[in-house]
Order: sequence, then structure tokens, then C-alpha cells
Amino acid sequence: MATAPGVDEPRLHELDSGRSWVVVAATFLSTFTVFGVVYSFGAFFDSMADDFGTGKGATALMFSITTAWYFGLGLVSGKAADRFGPRPVLLVGAVALGVGLLATSRVESIWWGYLTYGVGAGTAVACGYVPMVATVGGWFERRRTLALGIAVAGIGAGTLACAPLASALIDAHGWRTTYVVFGIGGTALLLIAAIGAHRPPIVVGQAPLDLRSVVRQRAFIVLYTGALLGSLALFVPFVFIKSYATDQGIDSRLAATLVGLIGASSIVGRLGLGALGARFGSVRLIQFSFGSMAASYVLWLVAGGSFAVLVIFTVVMGVGYGGFIALSPAVVATLFGTVGMGAILGATYTAAGIGGLIGPPVAGELIDRASYSAAIVFAMVLTTLATVVLLALPVRRTGHTP
Repeated sequence: MATAPGVDEPRLHELDSGRSWVVVAATFLSTFTVFGVVYSFGAFFDSMADDFGTGKGATALMFSITTAWYFGLGLVSGKAADRFGPRPVLLVGAVALGVGLLATSRVESIWWGYLTYGVGAGTAVACGYVPMVATVGGWFERRRTLALGIAVAGIGAGTLACAPLASALIDAHGWRTTYVVFGIGGTALLLIAAIGAHRPPIVVGQAPLDLRSVVRQRAFIVLYTGALLGSLALFVPFVFIKSYATDQGIDSRLAATLVGLIGASSIVGRLGLGALGARFGSVRLIQFSFGSMAASYVLWLVAGGSFAVLVIFTVVMGVGYGGFIALSPAVVATLFGTVGMGAILGATYTAAGIGGLIGPPVAGELIDRASYSAAIVFAMVLTTLATVVLLALPVRRTGHTP
């Protein structure tokens, strides 16, 4: 293999090596942990709303603040990982998760929960997601899309495992004790993941990344706009699908499995669409992913109290969502290269932070003031608009070159 421009030749052989796959495993564990905790929020939703005496909009804001925090902070954590390596950043996330969840288990007001959960869990995700995913991108050349798909499959696996676990623990011990368990267990898993968080092979002779020039490129603006519109809708099912199902008369534990099914089917999207990335191109597949998510909301809209239709909805939505998450880093690498990928990916994910902050509380208010149908239509329209916008993405690299 010829030496790629800007790659230090003594370490070039480490690309796509056994050590590269160790980093993939560490990233899988990291994303499993942080997103397993955060995306199980729907299992806590009703218990916390009852305890604090808050409506759906105010309770959903706790999840939204967390989402905005971790996607916004991803720009900082991505830059930190580019400079210091992913391990120190992940260790910060481990501490933040433990402290944040333990503190949340003791709050008596939802306003304090916004701070303890939002900042604690949000910092953990910011440290455990963008830096680790960007690191995987730097460890691979030939099999990057597949490696990224496997790495972020941890998000789906974590959702699948943690949402039902949280529901069972809450029924048995209450939501406060459950957060204690999640805080201690999650911290331990992140400390294990940090062992495999190796810096990617050294890159030399490169012009420094000019992030300001990247964000002014048309391709970045299109990608950012599509991500923003899609993210306004993306988190609505995670927060409300369990509550919707129980309001339709479906058993609470059975309803909790719907969030887990989103996670399970997202693994198919991450692995399947990630593996197809080299054949069809990551840009085309991410457009397909958004289209699938937009179509899935039609199923939710007509589901009523049919658990079978809700299952089909979560599967279709989960596959599209999984493709979106798996392919986003690959799209960034395709369009802008891998140098400074942590910073570029972090900047891209601020769109998801804004969408996550606004989307669930707006949906909650629509549910409180109108109906679930209004919130579902809100999500469907926004995801459709996101799909249309993303059709304008170029399919090849532009501007910034690695």
C-alpha cells in the first residue's frame, strides 16, 4: 500500500489492523452505555412526571436539555479528542455520568433535574460519542463505513438493553434507585471502554483544519439544515412512544419494549446500511434513511391501540434512525476528510442539539393542548422536509481535503 499524503509511514500499517478493531469495540461499549442511559428516559417519563407533578412538555424538557447539551458540547469534546486523544475525554465522561445520575436520584424538583441530569448525562454522551466515533474514523481507511456502523451499533444495543431494564427496575425499586444503579454501572462500563480508547495513527504534514471555512461550504450547510429539521422530530418517539402506548391501553411493560425495539432495529440500520456504504455511497444511503423515517410516522399516525402496528413503526423508524447515526460520520469523512473530523462532526451535531432541545417539548405541548396525532404530524412533516433538503447533498468530497 502506498503511503497516503500526510500519514506517518511507520504507523500506516496500523490502519484497518487488529488494534483498530479494539477501538471499535471500545466505542461500541461507550455508545452502548451513554445512549443506553439517555434513551431509556422514556421508561422514567411517567414516574418522574407523577413524582414532580409536571406535564408532558415540562418533563420532556429534561430529555431535551440533555440532548442539546451533549450535541452542543460535542464540538468541544471533539476538539479536545483531536488534541489530547479520546481516553482523557472519555474518563471525564465516566465521572460526569456517575455524579450526574447519583445527584438526579436525590433531586426534589424537576428544575434541579434539568441541571443534574442534563449536564451530567449530557456531558457523558458528549465525551463518549463524538470523540470515540471520530477516533474510529481515523483508524480505518478501507473498511471505515463498516467499522463506524459496528461502533455506533452500541447505541441501538444500549437502547434495546437499558429501556426494558429500566422499566423493570423502576417497577421493583422506583426511578430514584434505578438511577443509582445506572450511575454506578454506567461509570464502570465507561472506565472499561477507556482502556481501548487509543489515539489514531499520527497524521503529519497537514494544513491545520480551518473549521470556519468548512462550515461555510454549501455541502455543510445542506447537511446541517437536514440534520436540524430531522432532529426536531427524531427524539419524539424516544420520549413519548411508551406514554402513547399506555394511554392506548397497552400494558406498561409491553409499551416499554417499543423503545427497545427502536434500538434493536436501529442495529440493523447501522450494520446493514453501514456495510452497504462502500457500494452505494454514504450520501445516498443517508438520504434513504431520512426518507424511511419520514414514512414511518404514517404508521404511528394510523396505529391507534394496535401494538402490532406500533411494532412495525418502531422497526421502520429504527432502521432509518440507525442508518442516520451510522452514516453521518461516514458522510462527514466523505465530504470533508478525516483531519479534524472530531471538530467537524461536533459542529454538525450542534444541529441535533438544537433539534433535540426544541422538538420534544413542542411535541409535548401539542399533546397536552391538542392530541398525540398533532405531535406525530409535526414529526412527520419535519422529517419529510429534512429528506428533501438532503437530496441537495453532493456525493463526493468538496473543499476540505485530508
